[in-house]
Amino acid sequence: MTIPIYQADAFTDKLFGGNPAAICPLQEWLPDEIMQKIAMENNLAETAFFVRNENGYLLRWFTPELEIDLCGHATLATAHILFTELVYVGDTINFDTAKAGTLAVTRVGDKYSMDFPSRPPFAADMPDGLVTALGSTQPKEVLRSRDYFLVYETEDEIRNMVPDHSLLAKIDTLGIIVTAPGNNVDFVSRFFAPAAGVPEDPVTGSAHCNLIPYWAGKLGKDQLHAYQISPRKGELWCELNGDRTMMAGKAVTYLRGSIEV
Repeated sequence: MTIPIYQADAFTDKLFGGNPAAICPLQEWLPDEIMQKIAMENNLAETAFFVRNENGYLLRWFTPELEIDLCGHATLATAHILFTELVYVGDTINFDTAKAGTLAVTRVGDKYSMDFPSRPPFAADMPDGLVTALGSTQPKEVLRSRDYFLVYETEDEIRNMVPDHSLLAKIDTLGIIVTAPGNNVDFVSRFFAPAAGVPEDPVTGSAHCNLIPYWAGKLGKDQLHAYQISPRKGELWCELNGDRTMMAGKAVTYLRGSIEV
C-alpha cells in the first residue's frame, strides 16, 4: 500500500525552524499498530493522520511512543498541507477528534488560526526530583493540568535550563511546561515530554491551552504574543476567548513523498 506523506514546519515561516510534523492523508484508518509504527519510523514529535468525514476530517496524532489526546503544531501543519498542497476550498477546516472535540483552523492572511479548548492549570505539589531533573532553580509557582506547569521569574531561567531527560522520564506525567514573562513578548515557554518519546518539543500548541489562560489572567489582557524558546524556536499569536484558546502561526512545507506499508 502506498500512502502520501508530507512534512511541514509549524509556527514558523522559515525552514528548519518551528516544529516539524509528518502528515499522512488516508482514505480510511489503518490499524492502530501500523500508524504507531509509521510514527516511530518518522521519529518526529508527532505524525498526524486524517480521514475525510461529513464535517470535514477526522484527525489523530501519534508520537513515536503513543497516540496523544491533543496536538497543536501537527493540527496546524495538517491544515497547511490541506490548504497549500491538497487544494482545500474554503477558509476554515473542521477536524473532529476523539478526545478534544472539534478543532477549527481558519486561514487568515499568512497565518493559520486554531480554535482549541482552554485548559487552565491548577495549583499542584512539586513532584520529587523534578527541579533536579530540569537543572533549574525553584519555580515561583507549581501548577498542573494534563502536564506539570512551572512558572519562573525570568526568560533567562527558561532559556538556560539543561534538563536531564532520563530523570524527567521518571516523573509521572506526559509533559512538563516551563514558562516566564518574555523580554520582548508577553511570555516564553519550553516543553519536555521524554516519557512520550519527545525529549524537548520545539513548539507545543497543546501547552498553550494552559499557557494562554494563565498569562491572560496574570497580565490582564486577552491578546498575547508568545515565543517557545527551544533551539528551533516558534512564534504564536494568542487570544483567550471564553473557554477557548485561539492561537495563530505560520507554516512551511519541507517534504512531499510517499511511503510503502
